[in-house]
Amino acid sequence: MPVTYRVEPGLTSEEFIDVLVRSSLAERRPVSEPSTIRAMLKNADVIIAARLDGKVVGVARALTDFAYCTYLSDLAVDAAYQRQGIGRELIRRAHEAAGLHTTLILLAAPKARGYYPHIGMAQHESCWITPGNARGGIL
Repeated sequence: MPVTYRVEPGLTSEEFIDVLVRSSLAERRPVSEPSTIRAMLKNADVIIAARLDGKVVGVARALTDFAYCTYLSDLAVDAAYQRQGIGRELIRRAHEAAGLHTTLILLAAPKARGYYPHIGMAQHESCWITPGNARGGIL
């Protein structure tokens, strides 16, 4: 049976956490905080799920203004299904849903840095972050 893709604004937090764990992205996401995961899903502008026999094998989650930029905040593909084009298709569909005229932006997980150039994305030389923490923002 082929992998199916669709926009899934109602993706459950349980399904999302499950694929995060199976993709290893759970190492970098708050999977032990169900309320945060629910908020991440609720406040996303675009959620695309890849399913095989009903099971979620991949998810792309993005925030966008639908006019200028799209931030691909999560790309998770079950490790057992990687290297089959699922990640590339999730990115394509998320970008398409947000508008191909927008600039797609992402921060790569350390283990995935080599993947994005492989699929034709260009590395940007400057990115700065202020991590969320108890210290509170920019000083």
